[in-house]
Amino acid sequence: MRDARLRRPRRLPLLGLLAALLLPLALTTAPDAAAAPSATPVRVMPLGDSITGSPGCWRALLWNRLLDAGHTDIDFVGTLPAQGCGVPHDGDNEGHGGELVTRVAEQDLLPARLAATRPDIVVMHFGTNDVWSSVPPDRILAAYTELVARMRASNPRMRVLVAQIIPMNPGSCAACAQRVADLNARIPAWAAATSTGGSPVTVVDQWTGFDTATDTYDGVHPNAAGDGKIAARWFPALSAALAETGDPGDPGDPGDPACTASFRTVSSWQGGHQAEVRVTNNSAAPVTRWTVTVAPAGGARVTQVWNGTLHAAADGTATVTDAGWNGALAPGASTSFGLIATTGANSAPPAATVGCTATP
Repeated sequence: MRDARLRRPRRLPLLGLLAALLLPLALTTAPDAAAAPSATPVRVMPLGDSITGSPGCWRALLWNRLLDAGHTDIDFVGTLPAQGCGVPHDGDNEGHGGELVTRVAEQDLLPARLAATRPDIVVMHFGTNDVWSSVPPDRILAAYTELVARMRASNPRMRVLVAQIIPMNPGSCAACAQRVADLNARIPAWAAATSTGGSPVTVVDQWTGFDTATDTYDGVHPNAAGDGKIAARWFPALSAALAETGDPGDPGDPGDPACTASFRTVSSWQGGHQAEVRVTNNSAAPVTRWTVTVAPAGGARVTQVWNGTLHAAADGTATVTDAGWNGALAPGASTSFGLIATTGANSAPPAATVGCTATP
């Protein structure tokens, strides 16, 4: 090109004039034209009362754990700002101190908050103040149902993570501990009846293994140890929901593989149990590798796995990757792996929160 221009010296003035005329336009349009479109972050709303919002430091721990795990394209949303915690994080939330879930439902307070924040996923720990106020489980669960209906009206593909709330044992409410247990016992059946394929409701056990004597500072609100436990329990379920949500603007994109995991107890004995985890490719794209997180309830720890590779974490959460030969899953196909977990002598029935991520 340099030689060609030298052979046509008389065109240089014209080319220079054109370049001068076009340069301002190029400077105006080139940056926008060259900029790559940014990915839309997945918007996550932490929803609840003071346990979520005042200051709700488990959110800071969860945020940073998600970033460390590679979930960098996320946005915590809410009409309330961060309230300290001393840890850099996205502190937006919808945790209103003293709020009752029944009051939010009856006064129809949620739609305006959803409209202002447009979440794709809701992480809900709600009902503590209702329990303290002697509101029966039937009313609390009816409020849950109303809130989920409002979420789906805002986003038909809303993913909802609902906590079995942490224990409560304040000195001024001797009956609260049993009331929490009564509510939590009803939540799994409610979630199963409320969940849909397009808008799943996932139960996260925040109750089992949480000790009000060591994990709260007043019998109700978590201390630093409690915040760590809450964040650890939310992480696998939210990590899986983020992977399954993918691009919230195009949830049916066949290029985004997704998987789900389910936990089933095979047998149990004093001090341990055996379980099976089934992994299913629930997307329209083939899966070549999968990773499952298992957060056992009641302080149990996974010690052995077959048909998968075990990576144990210090907080008791186990990560299991495929064994190679069972990593590839066609759309709709399933595989499974087994595990052995050790438990305390007086532990609760075997249970675990499981989540799954997949790669193409």
